[in-house]
Amino acid sequence: MRRLRSLGIYVLLILVSVVYLFPVVWMVSTSLKTDPQIVRIPPNLIPSPVRWANYGDALRTINFLRAAKNTLYITGMNIIGNILSSSIVAYSFARLRWKGRELLFGIMLSTLMLPFAVTMVPQYLIFRNLGWVNTFKPLWVPAFFGSPFYIFLLRQFMLTLPNSYDDAARIDGCSSFGIYWRIIMPLIKPALTVVAMFTFTTHWNDFLGPLIYLSREELYTFALALQKFQSDYVVNWAQLMAASSVMTLPIIALFFAGQRYFIQGVVMSGIKG
Repeated sequence: MRRLRSLGIYVLLILVSVVYLFPVVWMVSTSLKTDPQIVRIPPNLIPSPVRWANYGDALRTINFLRAAKNTLYITGMNIIGNILSSSIVAYSFARLRWKGRELLFGIMLSTLMLPFAVTMVPQYLIFRNLGWVNTFKPLWVPAFFGSPFYIFLLRQFMLTLPNSYDDAARIDGCSSFGIYWRIIMPLIKPALTVVAMFTFTTHWNDFLGPLIYLSREELYTFALALQKFQSDYVVNWAQLMAASSVMTLPIIALFFAGQRYFIQGVVMSGIKG
């Protein structure tokens, strides 16, 4: 019975892996095909002949270096903003004692129930009045005001740390900010890695935000640049899949590089409430 249960778990894991990996494999396969191979019935997974020129043509079409620079700038600023602002607010909720803390924490969590569609128009009006349309500011400045989800995640992780660390530091004359910067921040690296990975994935793939605020082609991110392969009548699927494959590589590399911290951060964040 135990062997059958283990076999069932292995089969389930294999099926889940196939379901999630097949679209990636098909994307890479399509990026190496010629136009006749793409519409071939029945479809073939392994292209023959292999057309590597699709990658060069795709990167030239979307101006890869410019799109990469814009996307990296927006993503990097969001990572810095979310890590700094969310960790400071989480430290206040988790380690400091002040009146109304639990009430404000509950109000902050309630904002998670607001969908982006509700706040999209008011945000646009604010940024338009500030003259920030067709600039990168609407896409990274909000990150420096904290994110409720990341604040909650970091707070839960900080609650797992013993309060004796804070007491010992205060005896040595360390201020609240000194405790946050010198003691808490080094100890929550796994949770910060999770925040960085989530932020990177979100803004690296973000399409709606740049679509709303950016209309000049020199400001396009990867997501907007991919639109150049689509028109009303013809879609160059091979080049579109080639550009999408290049765009996906950093996310895969980041996940495998930070997998250990990612798992540790997610697990430890839910231990203590």
